[in-house]
Amino acid sequence: MSAGGSAIKGTRIGSGPMGETERGESAPRLVMSYWCAHGHETTRAFAEEARSDVPVEWECRRCGLPAGVDRDDPPAARRTEPYKTHLAYVKERRSEAEGEALLEEALQALREGRRLFR
Repeated sequence: MSAGGSAIKGTRIGSGPMGETERGESAPRLVMSYWCAHGHETTRAFAEEARSDVPVEWECRRCGLPAGVDRDDPPAARRTEPYKTHLAYVKERRSEAEGEALLEEALQALREGRRLFR
């Protein structure tokens, strides 16, 4: 037989298809469908014995919105807080009058410092 004429080319001894008899029985599965507000379906398989621990919400794989098990009543999108700048946090802690007083105090200190170095 020539090198290129092997009848079992690309296989090796003992590499047959592995069936249920060699791997054992697979665990029973519970397949759940989750639906987001855009109507996308996400399916997940869980072990049948973990039925009581299956989450009621899952993140949609397509859009990232929360998805629930009820197709007609999907969960609402979570509200995300916008990014706040340092100034926004300062304005939460200080009134406008306090800010003006602090600014005037800082400007006065700068003016005095400049006089010292002249």
